[in-house]
Amino acid sequence: MKNYLILLWLFAIGCKSAESPSGTPAPPVTPVDTVGTFKNPILSPAPDPWVIHKDGFYYVMHTTATNLRIYKTRSISRLSAATPVTVWIPPATGPNARNIWAPELHHIDGKWYIYYTADNGVDGAHRMFVLENAAADPTTGTWIDRGQLNLPDNKWAIDGTVVRLNGQLLYAWSGWENDLDRTQNIYVCKLTNPYTAEGPRVRVSAPELTWEKEGFGVNEGPQFLVHGGKVFIIYSASFCGTDQYALGQLSADTTANLVAPTSWTKSPNPVFGPYASGTAYGVGHNSFFTTPGPAGSLEYWLVYHANPAPGQGCADFRSARMQPFGWKPDGSPDFGSPVSLNEYIKRPSGD
Repeated sequence: MKNYLILLWLFAIGCKSAESPSGTPAPPVTPVDTVGTFKNPILSPAPDPWVIHKDGFYYVMHTTATNLRIYKTRSISRLSAATPVTVWIPPATGPNARNIWAPELHHIDGKWYIYYTADNGVDGAHRMFVLENAAADPTTGTWIDRGQLNLPDNKWAIDGTVVRLNGQLLYAWSGWENDLDRTQNIYVCKLTNPYTAEGPRVRVSAPELTWEKEGFGVNEGPQFLVHGGKVFIIYSASFCGTDQYALGQLSADTTANLVAPTSWTKSPNPVFGPYASGTAYGVGHNSFFTTPGPAGSLEYWLVYHANPAPGQGCADFRSARMQPFGWKPDGSPDFGSPVSLNEYIKRPSGD
């Protein structure tokens, strides 16, 4: 009997200790939704990430420096599970044999085009080049080399991108004004077709503000974003090897003459970054994609690269990340701040 009473007493003590000090049960812990959410990064290493969403698939490219590869997936937040397909290997020698940077995949007039940067091993020789593929799936078919995109003035050029507005193809890139001044500016020109430029080239942005000149003066990685009668060029500012690398913004009306410098207005401050979360340094070289949302809406997503820690420079620590964004009352994009690598993000609809 004595042993029985001792057991009852021990049981009571155990039950009491499971309660909170106030005698009330501890609040339940809400489980994290790991099915409907994801954490950044979506791919690492993956500098200069580019994403296009077409016919239910995401196609992704990034700088490898040695070749051109395409990832194909139905789930962009699970990109790291996809296997890349190498679609082009550079020649052993020539103007596009080395330093293959910032490839972009575009679908124009029923064909796929890859715009990429390359040189012959000499940095001052960097130019833009174009590949073409008529297959429905860009990871298949034959890529035809359309050669160098002969931009007006034929100066140093990287990070080219294209948009069609009002029936006109418009091309933007980062380049030098001449062969001596290595300050990087944003230029635009018209294209008569996806691989033929039409002059003149027009400088629409130069690194004039303090935050655009960390390391040295750089405006690069331009990306077009069209919304509500406005067209934006979101670009990367400052040297990519600095922690202060960040996104800037140019804006114009879609009805304006977009090859006139006066049509574009620069935002006085960075619109995204740098390192607000403590796990995003050297934030830049972005792209955009949309995906169908609830009730016929569109979800807008920003893709960019960043380093997880300070001082990691412009190398393979850079990982691809993505996060949704919205719009301000004036119609400009509201990117917020870089999301921490520890934060869960809701997956895109249908992902």
